[in-house]
Amino acid sequence: MTSCRGKQAAPCDRDRLDGPERPAGGQADVAALGRWRRRGYLALGMLMVALGAVGAVLPVMPTTVFLIAAAACFGRASPALEARLLRHPRFGPAIVAWREQGAIPLAGKGFAVAGMALGFGVFWVWAQPAPWLAALVGVFMAACALWVATRPLPRRDERDAIR
Repeated sequence: MTSCRGKQAAPCDRDRLDGPERPAGGQADVAALGRWRRRGYLALGMLMVALGAVGAVLPVMPTTVFLIAAAACFGRASPALEARLLRHPRFGPAIVAWREQGAIPLAGKGFAVAGMALGFGVFWVWAQPAPWLAALVGVFMAACALWVATRPLPRRDERDAIR
């Protein structure tokens, strides 16, 4: 029997997953990842959820973008947590719409662009940046706002679920 590294040796955890205890569906891919990589994705997913929670109460910080990243991390570390995020009544439909269509609901676009404008205003007033820095940040934020504004809207049937 070959080990995970392809040499003749004792079997590794991945080699032992070929019996009836082998995880079903997305779990097979997760089982193939190394233990530390799974833990890293899980920790990163938890960090993204925490940042999303902060974004839910702070108007200048996004929420959904962090939850989309969390779902991607959980998809590699814990399909159960990924499914829980995707089934969330408030954020799940927006995450699914982004994954399947690259779509952002109209309200989400509005909040994102308004948050960027507010963030730039706070930056301008509090940091009092040099003109070149203000222009650089302004161009970057305007480009991001334009990108968000040009994403498609979710299809009609899914748009109703997002509201």
